[in-house]
Amino acid sequence: MKLVLASGNAGKLKELQAMLADLPLQIVPQAELGVGDVPETGLTFVENALIKARHACEITGLPALADDSGLIVDALDGAPGLYSARYAGSPTNDAANNTKLLDALRDVPAERRSARFYAVIVLLRHANDPQPLICEGSWEGRIIDELRGSNGFGYNPVFLDEELGLTAAEMVPEQKNGRSHRAKALQLLLHKLSSQLAR
Repeated sequence: MKLVLASGNAGKLKELQAMLADLPLQIVPQAELGVGDVPETGLTFVENALIKARHACEITGLPALADDSGLIVDALDGAPGLYSARYAGSPTNDAANNTKLLDALRDVPAERRSARFYAVIVLLRHANDPQPLICEGSWEGRIIDELRGSNGFGYNPVFLDEELGLTAAEMVPEQKNGRSHRAKALQLLLHKLSSQLAR
């Protein structure tokens, strides 16, 4: 079965393809099928993931998987949240986003810098699928006051996993893909898929 990954984000595509590699699926990034990005006009992560998956289904006629995710910082009332990719404006720029985040937290002490990465993954079998598979995952951590590490993308260099004492950008992909918000959501999705296929 062919499955479209409804994302134009190179970092997300790389992670999702690695996590889906063992499935008997042909995973195709949407760009390879002529699908461009769609405006994310939803007011929640779920709405945006559904918009992206439906857009890819409509154009390709294939099942589509989409993710919408972001960084939620408690001291900033949940910002950057839904607007994580465009926190410092458009076009998206990881360095500018991290700079803006660290500036916003400059006077916030370490113990009040709790944060989490949050992801919703949606699978639509077709554009009008009335029962999409929707799974979520979160990854608890803390925002540090400097960039550390060179792996990953987005806010990875400032997001500390306190259990490991590493930022997401200091982890090798296998470590990150075993702990991340996206990995947790995807594991739930795979469990739901297995349950459905077993019926």
